[in-house]
Amino acid sequence: MTEGDTERTVSTVRDDPSNAPADGDADPETGTDPRGRDVEVPFEVYKAVTVFSTLFAVGAVVVGFVLVDWGTDRATADLPDVNVAITLAGLASIALGAATYAFSTRFRASGMGNAKDDAD
Repeated sequence: MTEGDTERTVSTVRDDPSNAPADGDADPETGTDPRGRDVEVPFEVYKAVTVFSTLFAVGAVVVGFVLVDWGTDRATADLPDVNVAITLAGLASIALGAATYAFSTRFRASGMGNAKDDAD
């Protein structure tokens, strides 16, 4: 085997999709998905993360809509009368709530499967 053959073999092994870990295969040492999608945590941590992140996300979205409503005077204010700072703070609060909820869905308890891995 020559040096060129070795490079092709390494490249083939690295690029071969059959060598890639399947969805849901977590690194046993870190508990994370190799692509950074899911984090495996103990069940008690999973419950706490789910409860408090959902509570925070819902609260942030509600506060955001209240701020947008207040900043735009119930969406009846003319453009010069809109309070831009309050309206932008409301939009930021809505975005923060959405991001919090989206990232909280990455946590999995030990032994939990992934719905997309189930057979139809």
